[in-house]
This record gives sequence, structure tokens and C-alpha cells, in this order.
Amino acid sequence: METGTIRLDELAGGLDLYRTLESGQSYLWRRADGEMYTDTPAPDAWYSTVVEGDVLRVRSRDGVLEWESTTDADPLVRRLLRLDDDLESIVAASPDDPLLHEAYEAHRGMRLVRDPPFGTLISFICSAQMRVGRIHTMVSTLAREYGDEIAFDGETYHAFPTPAQLATATEAELRDLGLGYRAPYVVRTGEMVADGEAHPADARELEYERAREYLTRFVGVGDKVADCVLLFSLGFDEAVPLDTWIKSAIEEYYPDCDRGSYAATSRALRERLGGEYAGYAQTYVFHFLRTGGEVP
Repeated sequence: METGTIRLDELAGGLDLYRTLESGQSYLWRRADGEMYTDTPAPDAWYSTVVEGDVLRVRSRDGVLEWESTTDADPLVRRLLRLDDDLESIVAASPDDPLLHEAYEAHRGMRLVRDPPFGTLISFICSAQMRVGRIHTMVSTLAREYGDEIAFDGETYHAFPTPAQLATATEAELRDLGLGYRAPYVVRTGEMVADGEAHPADARELEYERAREYLTRFVGVGDKVADCVLLFSLGFDEAVPLDTWIKSAIEEYYPDCDRGSYAATSRALRERLGGEYAGYAQTYVFHFLRTGGEVP
């Protein structure tokens, strides 16, 4: 077993691990107590994920981020949790906006994640019209049923399925696992990536709006799901997914940004929220509103 620590006071803006991993950005991590996405924080809990066959566990305790892994995972931890982002500078450069100010104050230390592209794509295909807890259950079930089992420190972990593994699933099997109408989308997307027809990672090399359009070639992927993949996996920090919570924010706080179409509204809101790091602002506003936050 490889282990390591990273001091939180060495990170510009710190790190709130609970908010980072349980804010609706990622469904590829598991909490050791099995209570992830129940809106019940567990300050010292271990979170685990599997990336390219390596198990990684992290927890935040006493001002230190601890990790345990099957490999020297320091670079992996920094990449997945975006520990090199200068949160202080991102917040300082944000627009003077009451809603954004309250969101940043309420959830200090929440970072964007950078999850693996294929798992992120499938996660957000599953997200349509679903609560975050239910999405997490679906993704965990796919890993348990179709992913590789990996033994580590006396426990068994499940990797998210590869495209080839997921392509072996049938629509009927996935419906039985609770995926409903999303089942054929998941099967077909697995087939597309396994066959080399397309891969979500290929969008990384494109200009932002072209990258969003590229991702919509996958079955079940519209503009919002594409924006989630760009933001939470591929490093497009300007992406602003227009989900239900953000649409409610537009209606109440930014009505002039409603331009009638997804692309035009997203572009207007992106400019209002600061451009380059608008996706950070979106994520804070989403989590703030989803958890009952209000502007006084």
C-alpha cells in the first residue's frame, strides 16, 4: 500500500472534501459508510474511487488530506481533486454579484473535480430527471454489475465498467437495474466508444462550443449533459450547464440572460458569471440553491 498526505493550508483556498465530492459533480466516488449523497456530512470519512485499475482512498482530517492507494497517487489526487487550482484567485476575480457572493461564502473550499471522461459521460446520461442520490446509486450499480473487482487492503472495490464491458449489457438488464428509459442510451454509448466510433476525451482538443456539439453525438446526450462532461472531466471551466437549479437562478436573478435558446442563454450567463471560470461559479450556485441557500 502506498500512502501520502497533503496539508490543506498549502492549497490556495483550501479544500472541503465533502462538498467537492457530494455536490453533484461526481458519481464515481464512494463513501466508506455507504451514506454518500444523503446530505449528512461525515467529517473524517474515507472516499474511494478506481482509476485505470488503481484503487484510491482519500479523507480530510485535522487539516490534512490523507490518501491510500495501490500506486503512488499524489499526482492522481492532485488531478482528480484539482488541488492546484488557485481558489482564492478564482473567487477574488468573480463578478460582484449577491447570489455568487453568498454561494462562495457558504461553500468555501469546494473544488471542481476532474473525473475520467467515459465514467463521467455515462453518469450524466443517467442523471436525466434524477435526484443526485439516485444517480449515484445507478452508477454504483453499473460498477458492481459490470466493472472489474479489485482487492485492496482486505476489501473489494469495483471499477467503473470499460466501454467494452458496458457494451455487453442488454437494455433489458439495465432496465432491471433501475435505469429505465436511459438503458438504451447507456448501451449504445458503450458500443460507440468500444467500437472506436467516438470517445468523449476527443472533445478535449476542440473549441468549447464545438466540443459541446461533438459530445451530443452520443445517444441521450443533449447540451446540458455535454456541458457537465466538459466541466467535470475535460477542463472546460467556462462551461455552464443549464439544469433545473440554474434555470431557476436565471429566472430569479439573471432574467436578462434568458435568450430563448440553450446556446444563447448559456453564452449570456457565461459572460455574467465571469467567463473563464463561469463553470466554477455555476457549480457553487447550483450547490447553494440545491441545499436551500437564499440571498438575504
